[in-house]
Amino acid sequence: MGLIGQILGLIFGNGRNALRETVEVFRENAENGAERGQAAWQAALAQHSGEFARVQKGGFDRFMDGVNRLPRPALALGTLALFISAMGNPDWFAARMQGLALVPEPLWWLLGVVVSFYFGARHQLKAQDFQREMALVLAPVAPGDSVDETESGNPALEQWKAAAKTG
Repeated sequence: MGLIGQILGLIFGNGRNALRETVEVFRENAENGAERGQAAWQAALAQHSGEFARVQKGGFDRFMDGVNRLPRPALALGTLALFISAMGNPDWFAARMQGLALVPEPLWWLLGVVVSFYFGARHQLKAQDFQREMALVLAPVAPGDSVDETESGNPALEQWKAAAKTG
């Protein structure tokens, strides 16, 4: 191989491609960029699915969640029904409102406390469940640690997870 062959081999081949390496200093390799983009996209999807994965609940928990969803729509629809009944049958509505006027004030306060505690407790429970799920998903994992939630090697953590699943 002559001198020209050696120079062309240095520029275009022989294990290294000096021309390509020089160009990649100024312009990204499209194929490598696409692979990095795909890896970032897959990591984002994995994180998203981990954050918003729904925990499977038992039949009783699903039933109770359904029962707990009834008061808000019932209050809204009941209020609309009051307006409709006031327009449809004013005498009937007036008699009911006179009955409500006879309810003592402490009973109204008690009703307000019960409704406030119900909605406040439900809101707090849902917020704490969401924060607990986020903490489990976003907890930092040290290199070499297992990401499998079933085996952590920590007996206290495993006991806490078992209690969270049953309770």
